[in-house]
Amino acid sequence: MPFKKIKDTLELIKFSHSIFALPFALGAMLIAARGLPSWRTVGLIILALVFARTAAMAFNRWADSEIDQKNPRTKDRHIPKGTLSKSYVLGLALMSSVGFIGTAYFLGHLCLIFSPLVLAVLFFYSYTKRFSDYSQLFLGLALALAPVGAWIAVNDTIGLFPLLIGLAVLLWVAGFDILYATQDYEHDRQNQIHSMVVRYGIPKALRLARIMHFSSFLILLFLGWLAELIWPYFAGIILMGILFLYQHSLVKPQDLSRVNAAFFTANGLISLIFLASVYFSV
Repeated sequence: MPFKKIKDTLELIKFSHSIFALPFALGAMLIAARGLPSWRTVGLIILALVFARTAAMAFNRWADSEIDQKNPRTKDRHIPKGTLSKSYVLGLALMSSVGFIGTAYFLGHLCLIFSPLVLAVLFFYSYTKRFSDYSQLFLGLALALAPVGAWIAVNDTIGLFPLLIGLAVLLWVAGFDILYATQDYEHDRQNQIHSMVVRYGIPKALRLARIMHFSSFLILLFLGWLAELIWPYFAGIILMGILFLYQHSLVKPQDLSRVNAAFFTANGLISLIFLASVYFSV
């Protein structure tokens, strides 16, 4: 594959945005193992996450190509611009799906059973903006599967803790996606693209995002107590809470100019702080 096509593919799947789900998945893995599991398990979990995310992003770009073409913010994405074909992107999604299921096989019986359901949720999200005002919650659910899956990969079981960490991730992701979706409010409203921002308007949607992030913060504090983690974890969660406040200070109904800083920089730091907090506490 020529270098430019590799570069375009990495840009298509937003490889840099792996910083959101991956640290939470690795944090759940560390708590499940009460330390570092075998390198084989670590490698397989990372590989499974890469395959799942590539499949999800490629399928999303394929499914949304016509919508992206009409939006001034997204019209220069790879399919609308013609730098990557729809057939290539769909093929990438399908091959990544096969890779994900194959990796799940080596992670254990329960991972293999759940792998098609995970892909179904990831692919279904791409269509929710066509009919559901709560597409941000579906995106949150898609990313919440990462820490739940990592827990199952270590313990081959599921329980309260992974479900709670999944809920914390769901609320965190839905909250910051609301902030991100404010950029497209006018376009989405005029083109019948559904979201919580369109449903409630920007001021109310931003308040909902604050409630979601505060709830996520409280759940993460409770998880530290539940898992009997030590003080670095709680110090990290408090720092994450400060970053929640910071990103909401950047986005105001009358000033959306700093949405990208709130979206990528603050939330990238939040996920990395979570992983570091867990690493020094288990």
